[in-house]
Amino acid sequence: MSKIISIGTAVPACRHRQTDILKFMQNVFAMGAADKRKLGFLYHQSGIDTRYSVIPDYSCDIEQWEFYPQTENLDPFPSLEKRMKCFNEKAAPLSIQAIKECINGKLSKEGITHLITVSCTGMSAPGLDLQIMELLELDPNIYRTSVNFMGCYAAIHALKMADAICKTDMNARVVIVCTELCTLHFQRESSINSITSSLLFADGSAAVLVTHESFKKEGLHLDGFYSEVITKGKKDMSWELSSTGFLMTLSGYVPELIEEDFDSLVNKATTHAGINKNQVNHWCVHPGGKRILDAIGHSLGFLNDELLSCYEILRQYGNMSSPTILFVLKKIMSQLKYRNKENIFGAAFGPGLTMETFVASTHA
Repeated sequence: MSKIISIGTAVPACRHRQTDILKFMQNVFAMGAADKRKLGFLYHQSGIDTRYSVIPDYSCDIEQWEFYPQTENLDPFPSLEKRMKCFNEKAAPLSIQAIKECINGKLSKEGITHLITVSCTGMSAPGLDLQIMELLELDPNIYRTSVNFMGCYAAIHALKMADAICKTDMNARVVIVCTELCTLHFQRESSINSITSSLLFADGSAAVLVTHESFKKEGLHLDGFYSEVITKGKKDMSWELSSTGFLMTLSGYVPELIEEDFDSLVNKATTHAGINKNQVNHWCVHPGGKRILDAIGHSLGFLNDELLSCYEILRQYGNMSSPTILFVLKKIMSQLKYRNKENIFGAAFGPGLTMETFVASTHA
């Protein structure tokens, strides 16, 4: 069995209030008064107060923009090449911040045996894994692999990989780092997909240390994984390349699809892990948006604050794609006492429509 020892997180320096991002979007989308009011209503109902970005422009006057052209219509609009150049400059330093916080007091960098990088917002070769290896001066013989373009559920997929590695190698010390710069991919067309993406997404990084259970540090034991794909929703959530960046499709039907299937998924996943739904003490759900969290709460019949940690991460950071669920899990782990057995149920969603889950627990 494997266990999560620690989680480290990092966000870029540019902290944007949701109200300031709203003003940027209202101007860029060139909206009339009525549409500005409608967009303002959506932003105020988003459940998000602040988001972080490697781009300062979203809360600056046009004269201070650094990434976008200082023109009303953003011409010439940033190309995919410009976005990837920014990713290659910013992603690795942010990743290293998260990794250093993660291993501090737990493991030396020389003790890292495996590195798994996760991202769906930037790709190149040599890529993020090699950049991190070089900047941290890791062993050039380190086992490394990458999880690319899986979206918001990719952290759980990476945890599955780390779990499999640690089960077969008692000496494995696996570091996963999920780094997404979602705000690089803003699109200026005032389509529902552009509006939804500009409303929700943000930048961030999270690193997690996974070891065999024999590692002499307190940790959260990974008890099982379960996933399903809702093929009827494959057109409702997607992530595709274009010449001007990556294009997100996130339809308004996604919360309904998740609500319809989530309770059944939880029952299957908990049974697979040898517990039942009533034995779950903490719910670690990817805060893909307020409507998604509301739908899950309704599906499971929640009446109290079962998803409070998820709502709080959404409010403070927005949807950072793959790192977000690790931000939630870090918050939950900080509340654990490790005196009694406590079960955590985790779930995240992404293109497909894919639903990935895990069950983890403290061992009394």
